Amino acid sequence: MQRIGIIGGGIRGSMYAHSLRGFPGADVRAVCDLAEPVALKVADDFGLSAYTDHRRMLAEQELDAVIVATPDFAHRQAAVDAASAGCHLLVEKPLATTREDAEAIAAAVRAAGVQCMVGFENRWNPAVRQLRERSAGGALGRVLTQNILLSNTYFVPTTMIGWAAKSSPAWFLMSHTVDAAAWVSGRTVTAVDARGSRGVLAARSIDTWDVVHALLTFDDGTTANLTSTWVLPDSMPSVVDFQYQVIGEDSAMYVDLQDQSVRQAGPDGFRWPGLLGGEIDGRLQGPPTWMVQDFVTRLERGEQVGPGLDEGAAVTDVVVAIHESLESGNTVPVDSGSRG
Repeated sequence: MQRIGIIGGGIRGSMYAHSLRGFPGADVRAVCDLAEPVALKVADDFGLSAYTDHRRMLAEQELDAVIVATPDFAHRQAAVDAASAGCHLLVEKPLATTREDAEAIAAAVRAAGVQCMVGFENRWNPAVRQLRERSAGGALGRVLTQNILLSNTYFVPTTMIGWAAKSSPAWFLMSHTVDAAAWVSGRTVTAVDARGSRGVLAARSIDTWDVVHALLTFDDGTTANLTSTWVLPDSMPSVVDFQYQVIGEDSAMYVDLQDQSVRQAGPDGFRWPGLLGGEIDGRLQGPPTWMVQDFVTRLERGEQVGPGLDEGAAVTDVVVAIHESLESGNTVPVDSGSRG
């Protein structure tokens, strides 16, 4: 039985607690959040101990693993402290938002001899997994290019998360698609050329990028085009727009993850509720749930968890390069191989 603590009691932390409630091999014991009312609510909902200081939680609870579900920019200290306490880690994507933070987490994990999974949940998304399997199996031939659109409506930066100004569409969304593009193609990103625009969200007191476009070049000269925005109208039928195209030498595949075959028309407008989420018989379903359950199952079996530090650090390198290219207007090389 894996004794688990959760650091970060917001949307994701609460979802992970729900996903593991009653799951074989999982004993979620405690939740920590800097906001005491948040910690207390999650603790009350799922029968956990509540903390506002993760160091105290680590000291008082006998834990085997910790889920770090804090905001993008706030992973380092929680992950380093949990690893140093001998806990295996599941860290929300991105692993970190600076190379220095990623290196500090990696050093702590290796020094402690624990495992670390990075939460790239689309590796458990059936559609993206099928793209990977078809590519790896040779059905597409050599992957020549990918076009991936992953965007949110205004709701996400203005209402859903309170720390959007400390993030960006690149960190919040492209960390998903950078990982997916590398995973599906089986290639390594070597250069980034990014462009974008800002000002609309800044006028709403959220000073970050509105739109980001990134051209990734891989080590075999092939490419992927990524686009992410935080300025879709709230009248969209879904908060998330996710379109994925893979073009190979022999065939191409097209995925629409916004329209998942369920549509609802009613007095409040037209909606696409989607299939990859929600509950069945009181149990959560969908990629993030299947991901955290896989984390627990592999730990229980004594197996390697993943995607791990290398994949997480590589995505951080690429998204840092995207921001450097946005600021400079230049192509930025990516050299993940220089890590110690």
